[in-house]
Amino acid sequence: MTNDPLRGLPLAIAAAAVVLLAAGGETFDFMPKGGRALLLETAGAAQLREVVQARRTEQEWLQWVREPARGKPLGDKQQATLAAYLAVNMPAPAAAQDPGALPRDGRDLAWEQCQSCHSLFTSFLAQDGNATRWRNMFLAPFHRNIRMTAQEREEFARYAEINMPMKAEEVPAELRF
Repeated sequence: MTNDPLRGLPLAIAAAAVVLLAAGGETFDFMPKGGRALLLETAGAAQLREVVQARRTEQEWLQWVREPARGKPLGDKQQATLAAYLAVNMPAPAAAQDPGALPRDGRDLAWEQCQSCHSLFTSFLAQDGNATRWRNMFLAPFHRNIRMTAQEREEFARYAEINMPMKAEEVPAELRF
């Protein structure tokens, strides 16, 4: 194994591209970051390869996230968001070589799915509820046909439970209603 400082550069560039592509040219930076974005910000290339091959419970991931050596410090909601994302989506071995293969996180899913039928603010950002309420939302006739896997629906529910509701003043005026 060489000690080449540029060895992880292709992986880092790919990770940055994933984050930019996820926004689809529009910015949704006002929304709390999802697990994929948090993982790409906090895990180095070697850590990412380790993480995407591991399976742990949400509590075990939370302990892992809280270890002091994790790099960028995260707040409580960010820690919970990342641990939930990892518990729902890992392992994802294809992402070891291609960070673009990381599953979409709750923020990505909300941004991509909710706005096609209704206001993101009134239908998602301003809503409060636990994961069960969000899972049950997918049982409504008009939500059953949303093209999301069971894993993506669970990711969406966990992200929403942890990060919603948002205050109106935190959302850009053009997206409030």
